[in-house]
Amino acid sequence: MSEASHDQSGGPAHRTVEMGVAVACIVFGLITIIGSLQVGVGWDTTGPRSGFFPFYLGIVIVLSSLMNLKSAYAIDGEREFATWYQLKQVLAVIIPTTVYVFVLPYTGIYVASMVLIGGFMMWLGKYPLYKAIIYGVGVPVGIYFMFEKWFLVPLPKGPIEYWLGL
Repeated sequence: MSEASHDQSGGPAHRTVEMGVAVACIVFGLITIIGSLQVGVGWDTTGPRSGFFPFYLGIVIVLSSLMNLKSAYAIDGEREFATWYQLKQVLAVIIPTTVYVFVLPYTGIYVASMVLIGGFMMWLGKYPLYKAIIYGVGVPVGIYFMFEKWFLVPLPKGPIEYWLGL
């Protein structure tokens, strides 16, 4: 089904999205500054304290975001950022990927990756089940050998990997 066949009207205003992102970045910068102040931003006998660099980075983030907020205010308020259909397509990737990140510590990287790759192939790519299984299993197995066996870099494992002795 082509994108043209979907409703292309509506969606959030460009100005609203830009201002929302700028405000979120300001909040992030302020959190960085506050955290840096808690651990110390000055110098001691060994050099800069652990909050020195993040403190100044937080200031740059806040100042840059304030400039972005000012610029966003000047954007035409009627201009559309994206259609709701386009945003739904983006969320179709972001939501499963976010779930993947949160379940990874409990399932291990290999099982979570098998489900994510296979699920994406069948759901978004419309691949047949046999291809989703081949790649869904094959890619994590390849990653296992590359990192765990050849580079000797352990990746997060879950109960299944421990049960298998991997």
